[in-house]
Amino acid sequence: MKGRLGKAGRRWLLLFHRWVGIAAGPFFALWIGSGLVMLYVPFPILTGAERLERLAPIAWDQVAVAPDAALAAGGVDVPVAFGLEMRGEEPVYRITRRDGTWATISARSGRELGPATSAEALRVAGAGFPEARVELVWRDQWTVTARYDPLRPFLKVALGDTAGTELYVSAITGAVVLDTSRVERGWNWVGSVAHWIYLTPLRAQAEMWRTILLWLSGLASLGALSGLAIGIWRLRVRRPYARGAVTPYRGLARWHHLCGLAGGIGLGAFIVSGWISMNPNRWFTSLRPPADLHMAYAGTPPALGFDARHLGDFATPDTRALRFVAIGGRWWVVAEAPDGPRTIGADGATALDAGTIAVAAMQGFPGAPLRAARQLSAYDAYWYPHGTDPRPLPVLRLRFGDAASTWLHIDPRDGTILQRLDRSGRINRWLFDAPHRLDLPGLTSNRARHDAAQWVLNLLAAGIALTGIVSGWRRLRRALAA
Repeated sequence: MKGRLGKAGRRWLLLFHRWVGIAAGPFFALWIGSGLVMLYVPFPILTGAERLERLAPIAWDQVAVAPDAALAAGGVDVPVAFGLEMRGEEPVYRITRRDGTWATISARSGRELGPATSAEALRVAGAGFPEARVELVWRDQWTVTARYDPLRPFLKVALGDTAGTELYVSAITGAVVLDTSRVERGWNWVGSVAHWIYLTPLRAQAEMWRTILLWLSGLASLGALSGLAIGIWRLRVRRPYARGAVTPYRGLARWHHLCGLAGGIGLGAFIVSGWISMNPNRWFTSLRPPADLHMAYAGTPPALGFDARHLGDFATPDTRALRFVAIGGRWWVVAEAPDGPRTIGADGATALDAGTIAVAAMQGFPGAPLRAARQLSAYDAYWYPHGTDPRPLPVLRLRFGDAASTWLHIDPRDGTILQRLDRSGRINRWLFDAPHRLDLPGLTSNRARHDAAQWVLNLLAAGIALTGIVSGWRRLRRALAA
């Protein structure tokens, strides 16, 4: 009885792997190839450096409205974000309210400005490009995610340059929020879009997209694990098959088995970790700090209390934007320039330090002790660069004794909370980042070594996928012909 059950189980395992492989094989090949593209071409975003590069230096002689008056005009006491920069040729205060909406207040007149027009978008984004053209866009392939919802619609400005640059100007704020190039868009169609199945109509429905990816990657994970189990089961080293063979298969099936033995663990880890990335059952908390933590960290600062004439005192010669940041119930002014931010207290004399940041952060964890505070000057296992996305150094790490054992990574230059990493996030780092991205000690610090390891594992995985696809196609064709 036991033997019959074992034989039946093995038969069903073989059948399951065969037919799941036929269904999921093309996705394996798609994920492997597109993943290699993503090593070098990430999904388009507007980086902080690119944003500053496209901003003109602030015209201080035109700033006539004080920050407190701008907040009052926007109907805000303590904003989520608050800054001064140029909108074309006019200095403006940009305010993000607690409900996620934006207000743009003229620093000349103090009135709230309306939506940007096509002509203004050309002045903001297309200056110097006589061939530039504007198109109104609500949602497209590069602005599909929910993070752009408060900024819609967009005025997409095609510059007509040799790079095929397209800039997205938010009609709500009049600011450039995204840039793409022809090369970037082209490679992303076979990179991120293919890898994440980022088809605009599907990705616009975030929960439907997540559910489909969960089921698809879950089924693919079972297919990969069943193949690994079969590969080990059919391997014979001590008692080889006829003529000393370690595999019973011939032809293409033999290569599929051998590739699976060499790369099956890597492929299985890659597919299973991809499923984990979709956060099944909401096991892992977001790395993005929640709104209540930001509120507690900011505190309730008093009025800034100075007039427009003093704003230039906080700036450096190349300042492109001023940000007014609430930390620990006090205002701090961050002067943003291409060479980095400079932060000083609203009193014009106090410098931001790690102690001030730590005391403010403790307000987000009432009753929980601060276990440790450490400034990292080098990357480690939990703060490291990823591909083309370098993370800033130094960084301040605060470790709290709350129930979730939360760590915060904070930029000591301007007090920005860069990441919240609780216990589930640290587990996810090893279940997803390590096997899927190969973010492993010894690899994250050496890009050439990291990419070489990715290519070796992905080429082995490609051998498994391609031999499986051809074998599956032959099997399917015979089944349909019968």
